[in-house]
Amino acid sequence: MAEGKKYKGTIGILTGGGDVPGLNPAIRAVTIRALREGYNVIGIRRGWAGLVNLIRDNKADNSENFMRLEEEIVRRAGRTGGTFLHTSRTNPMKMSKSEVPEQYKEKYNDDKNNLIPEILKNLEFLGIDYLIPIGGDDTLSVGVRLYREGFKVIAIPKTMDNDVPGTDYCIGFSTCVTRTIQLANSLRTSAGSHERFLVLEVFGRYAGYTAMLPTMAGAADRCVIPEHRFNMDRLTELLVYDRNRNPSKYSVVLISEGAMFEGGEMIFQDRSTDEFGHAKLGGIGDLVAAELKNRSAQFNNGKSVNVINQKLGYMVRGGDPDAIDSIVPMAYGNLALDLVIKGVHGRLVVLRNGRYDNMPVDVVTSSKKVVNVNKYYNIDRLRPYFHSFEMNPLFIMTSDG
Repeated sequence: MAEGKKYKGTIGILTGGGDVPGLNPAIRAVTIRALREGYNVIGIRRGWAGLVNLIRDNKADNSENFMRLEEEIVRRAGRTGGTFLHTSRTNPMKMSKSEVPEQYKEKYNDDKNNLIPEILKNLEFLGIDYLIPIGGDDTLSVGVRLYREGFKVIAIPKTMDNDVPGTDYCIGFSTCVTRTIQLANSLRTSAGSHERFLVLEVFGRYAGYTAMLPTMAGAADRCVIPEHRFNMDRLTELLVYDRNRNPSKYSVVLISEGAMFEGGEMIFQDRSTDEFGHAKLGGIGDLVAAELKNRSAQFNNGKSVNVINQKLGYMVRGGDPDAIDSIVPMAYGNLALDLVIKGVHGRLVVLRNGRYDNMPVDVVTSSKKVVNVNKYYNIDRLRPYFHSFEMNPLFIMTSDG
C-alpha cells in the first residue's frame, strides 16, 4: 500500500476461460491504481478454480489458489500476453462430482453441484470486499450470480470472439484480428505458388466477428459464420470465381469454428463438454477443405482445385497484445477502480460507440451478442456487407448491431 494511504479494503481479481493478449495489462491497471488508492489486491489463481479449491485455514498452503499482488509483480507481467494468474473453465455453479474438492465431498455429492455458498465463504475468509472477474460470458455469468447473492462485483469483458453482450469491445479481439490478417497474408504466398484454395478456420463458436473483420480488411475473399448456414456449392462457386479472377490463381476463405453447412449442425471434436456445457469445436475447416476439392471441378471446367487447409487456433491468441489490447485493458482496469472508489458495484465496464462507460452486469446473461446478418453479412456473396462507414464505431459491428 502506498505510504500515507489509509487502508480502504481489499480487491480480488481473477481471469477465467480462454487466455487472450491483454489480460496481464488489465491486471496491472487494476493493481497499480488500487494500491495507490489505498486498497490491497489479491490475485485469484486459475479463475474460479482458485476460489473453489481454497482451504479456509490460515495454516493451509493456498499458494496455488491466490497471491498478493504488488507493483513489481504486475509491472513485469503487464507487457506480456496470456495471464500470469493462470485460468480455467471451472464452473462453480455446476461442478461435476469428480471435480468437487476433497474438503467439500461429503457435503456436495450430486452429479452437478452448486458451490456458490462456498465461494462466498472463501471470499469472506480472504477479506475481499470487491471482486473483479475478467472473462467472457461464461466466466462473467458466475460473477452475475455472486452479485445477485449480494457480493460486490465489477466485471471486465474479455474474449477474442468479441461476443460479450453490452459492449462493443472485449479484450483480446483486436489482437486476434491482427494475427488473423498477418497469418492469412503469410499463408497466401503458398496458396498462390500452388494455385490453390486457402481455407483458414478461426475461433467463433456462436458469433462470426473474428471471420468478418479480417475479411472486411482484405485478408480473405469470403467467410462463413455461425449466424448463417451456408450452401457448400455456392461457396465453391464463389471461390472458383475469385481464384480465376486472381492473377496468382488462388482464393481465401475464413471459416468460423461454429459455422454450419446448410441443413447441418456444428462440428465437434467429440461429445465431451467443459463445465459450462460446451463441446469442443473443431473440424469444420477440414470438412470444407475436402468438399471444396471434391466439388471444384463442376465450376472449373472439369478440373479440381487443391486446397491448403490451416486451423489458426492458438496462434491468434498467443504472444503479446497489440496496441488496442494494451490500451483498452488499461482503461477498463481504471474504469473498474473508478466504480470501486465511488462505492458502485454490479456493473460491467464497456466501450460503446467509441466511449468508455459501464452497464448493469446482468446484461451478460440477459442477452446474446451475434452478428446482425441482415445488416452486415451478404448471404449470397458470403462476405461482409455494408452501405457506409460514416458514423460507425471503430470495429463497425457493435453490440447494437
